[in-house]
Amino acid sequence: MNAAAADFSRTDENGACHLRFSGRLTLARIGDLPERLEEVRAERLVADVSQVERMDTVGAWLIHRLVRDQGAEVVGADEDQTLLLQQVAASDKQVKMRPDRTPPLYRVLGQVGESTTIALQSLLGLLAFFGGLLIATWNIIRHPTRFRFNAVVQRFEVVGVHALGIIGLMSFLVGIVIAQQGAVQLRQFGAEVFTINLIGRLTFRELGVLMTAIMVAGRSGSAFAAQLGSMKLAEEVDAMRTIGVSPMEALVFPRVLATVLLMPLLGFYASIVAIIGGGLLCWISLDIPPVTYVQRIREVVPLTDVLSGLIKAPVFGLIIAMAGCFQGLQVEGNAEEVGLRTTTAVVQGIFLVIVLDAFFAVFFTEIGWV
Repeated sequence: MNAAAADFSRTDENGACHLRFSGRLTLARIGDLPERLEEVRAERLVADVSQVERMDTVGAWLIHRLVRDQGAEVVGADEDQTLLLQQVAASDKQVKMRPDRTPPLYRVLGQVGESTTIALQSLLGLLAFFGGLLIATWNIIRHPTRFRFNAVVQRFEVVGVHALGIIGLMSFLVGIVIAQQGAVQLRQFGAEVFTINLIGRLTFRELGVLMTAIMVAGRSGSAFAAQLGSMKLAEEVDAMRTIGVSPMEALVFPRVLATVLLMPLLGFYASIVAIIGGGLLCWISLDIPPVTYVQRIREVVPLTDVLSGLIKAPVFGLIIAMAGCFQGLQVEGNAEEVGLRTTTAVVQGIFLVIVLDAFFAVFFTEIGWV
């Protein structure tokens, strides 16, 4: 049985034009009703919908348009039709095609406030994550069978062995740049021999560990975030929780432990390679033989410089691994967020490393390690 098409009849009663609608005022049955209603003009208009079988938002919009444009009076509507007409009328608002212009000062202040809020929330999240890591570490100490030796060894290979090439190349080039630029500047004062002091102290105390931390953050920190983010999207992390395996113990702890243990080794390795690079340039450019160079390095580099680098390195490793794992486990939604969280992990790790390096510099100076 075909449903009745929408229609209306027009009668003039008591000086008013009565439009009596019938059938179904729906999108499927509306037909040419809108065009016919466009031709209706009257000083006083009454829309009678008592015989309407069904009304959807399209039909309600036609009736509302009569009320809005010609001041029509609607009669005969039941409770549902009245509610629908009210909702359509409430939705009839001017849409802003462009947002309101905000003064530049307010816009900048808003962005600063939003960035500050996000930074504080991330800091609180990292502190909570650090607490969870401490609990997982304590549980592993109490139950050594939960320690995943194979996973830690695998992270050793990924974080340490595979990174030796790029860190070595970078450190070698940094050592050459320090020696070349230092020699150029010191030559003006006839103090080229102090280029060795500059290379030795700068690489062991600062650049060796700092450049290594930046490389590890960009390489391993991003990998941690991407791996854990992909596992989160595939619901593997939830599956681990369901079968009683703690992701903090199985996924996070091996990565953090491997990074903390390997950062001092990588930092010392980077410093040695940078020393070699600087020594090569001193040999070629300043005619300082390798034996003299090594002897001079041993004389001018105090043990505290080496110790300060070795003390900073595991802290940097902890921060980098935590930032990567924390951002990876925050992934929700889609693959695009994996990329965003990976980028955030790298930026966050490098930022915190530089902040902590400034803190360590002041601290070591205050205790007399200068």
